[in-house]
Amino acid sequence: MTQVATAEPAAPPRKRRGRSSVANPDGLWPWLFVLPTLLGLAIFYFWPVIQTAYYSLTEWGVFGGTEFVGLENWIGLLQSGQVPRALANTLVYTAMLLLGLPISIYIASLLNRPGLRFAGFYRVLYFAPFVSMPAAIALVWGMIFNSQYGILNQFLGVFGVPRIHWTSTEWLALVVIGVVGVWSSLGFNIIILGAGLRGIPAEVYEAAKIDGASNWRQLTSITVPLLSPSIFFLTVLSVIHGMELFDLIFIMIGESNPIRSETQSMVSLFYREAFVANDKGTGAAIAILLMLIIGVLTAIQFWARKRWFSYE
Repeated sequence: MTQVATAEPAAPPRKRRGRSSVANPDGLWPWLFVLPTLLGLAIFYFWPVIQTAYYSLTEWGVFGGTEFVGLENWIGLLQSGQVPRALANTLVYTAMLLLGLPISIYIASLLNRPGLRFAGFYRVLYFAPFVSMPAAIALVWGMIFNSQYGILNQFLGVFGVPRIHWTSTEWLALVVIGVVGVWSSLGFNIIILGAGLRGIPAEVYEAAKIDGASNWRQLTSITVPLLSPSIFFLTVLSVIHGMELFDLIFIMIGESNPIRSETQSMVSLFYREAFVANDKGTGAAIAILLMLIIGVLTAIQFWARKRWFSYE
């Protein structure tokens, strides 16, 4: 009998010694490309924050020089009673900016209606205030709301309405500032929301019309849910922008207005302490406090975004 030779199993290939095959083949090249951005963030963002936090623990002399005083600036700031009022005014203005989002959604839906003529021209008109200088906007609206020669009071006087002190009454001044803020932010909101509206398939609206959905039902059940990413983006930006309120109050209210201290914002308080009172340590403490408040509000928005908005 002949024996059938069986082939021996091939030996497994020897593993190559040296660098692992899963190592990054690009080496340091990605880091070299990212390095300029990291240096920019470190120099212009991270280091100023660290420096400002240190300055909030110091006291500045009249002719320069600093002295470490610990939490003395923070304690004096919280005991002064100015922070709660300034923070409340800032939050009221921020809330008014958020109330402007439904107006922006409605206007954006009107501008994106099929067959609308001169839609691009209307978008330019709404967007123009956003690219204008805040100081110029405040000057123009300050003349409109002027109690002596303002156009609004002259128009209302035709109907027998007595003169209204728009920027000299505490609660009314905050409403006026909020209205101007909403007006100046409409353009940016409409552009962002318009881009989101153009991404919604037309078939969804056609199916809703076949099912008998009204325009209001389409807005609340289709447009708003599918626009939730854009709405969330604008909500975060509106909160940050509202907490940084300064230009409108500084120009429209003015430094000589008797209600200046009752209508000041957090940034206005920072300006008065750091540059008017020349208290750089307290001003730095206000800046760090404002940064922490904005960070907390933004973190809350990101934490609650799944409950407020639908990404499906």
